[in-house]
Amino acid sequence: MNSINQQQPEDNHKDLNGPEAVSKIKELADKSTCFFCSNIKTGIPFSTRPMQVQQIDEQGNFYFLFANDSHTYQEIQADPFVHMLFKGSEHSDFLNIYGIAEASRDEAKIDELWDPLMKTWFTEGKDDPRIAVLKVEPSEGYYWDNKHGNAVAFVKMVVGAAIGKTLDDSVEGKVEV
Repeated sequence: MNSINQQQPEDNHKDLNGPEAVSKIKELADKSTCFFCSNIKTGIPFSTRPMQVQQIDEQGNFYFLFANDSHTYQEIQADPFVHMLFKGSEHSDFLNIYGIAEASRDEAKIDELWDPLMKTWFTEGKDDPRIAVLKVEPSEGYYWDNKHGNAVAFVKMVVGAAIGKTLDDSVEGKVEV
């Protein structure tokens, strides 16, 4: 544990597994911006772009619709390992997921995930031949959140600063699905 955790009067670490991990992943990813990273290789810049998660299934797999003529598609074909970073609010709702991506032309899944606003990118609608389904199966992850909501976390932070004591309401840990 790092030094701030040693000053902490309450436990702030909880690893999550199985359904509890999937529930936390859905909670944090649902209200967050996703920064999708591909082309992950040591020593060179990786590619990052914002993407909107369309669905997280009961096994914790992430689904996106994206273009099969994009750099993202090409990078995943060459190297399926990806990293997804999520940030919800200023002091909580952080999620870090590493996983393996797979692209397909699953028409049933495209139909399930389709939103009419996507016609902005896929001008021929859900039958656009450029649409592909991106599935990411998480292999490991880590989360940072608070225990009692942002209002309580803020009050504890202000009181802690006023009295010179660590009263952090945070909780963090591994997520394994």
